[in-house]
Amino acid sequence: MERSLLGFTGAGYDKGRPLLVQVAWFAVLHLGFVKWWFPTRWRPAVLRAFGARIGRRVLIRHGVRVHWPWRLEIGDDVWIGEDAWLLNLEPITIGSDVCVSQGALLCTGSHRRASATFEFDNGPIRLEPGAWIAARAIVLRGVTVGRGAVVGAAALAHRDVDPGAVVRTGPAV
Repeated sequence: MERSLLGFTGAGYDKGRPLLVQVAWFAVLHLGFVKWWFPTRWRPAVLRAFGARIGRRVLIRHGVRVHWPWRLEIGDDVWIGEDAWLLNLEPITIGSDVCVSQGALLCTGSHRRASATFEFDNGPIRLEPGAWIAARAIVLRGVTVGRGAVVGAAALAHRDVDPGAVVRTGPAV
């Protein structure tokens, strides 16, 4: 199949808020929210102001990017490490007592590989209570990481992870 990206339409994808709200969020995100000097204790409040549902005692470090706050739900006692990226074109639900470590990527977006115009193939992500997404790990669209499961450093979760399971990268050489 020959791909023609010129024909991409994004048909059926709704960003969830009017353009003015999207622009306001990106201004806040890039001018303050991600900066090291932006107070950590303000980050949950700012996300709430843009429609996120955030629990108590949530720690969000600097450099964290959230694509659409209105598609984010976080439980209590959650840590999100520096430079984590929550690319939530679709909902991301993070249960209580979850750690998303430094540089982790939660990506709800993808494309239909069989589509000549590369249309969207997105899906939500769910991290159940007690899960740990370790440094530079990646969780892809449509994945649920079970209760107490671990996606190890630099590992890739491309399908559901059973409760208590550990996803690792290849063996050490």
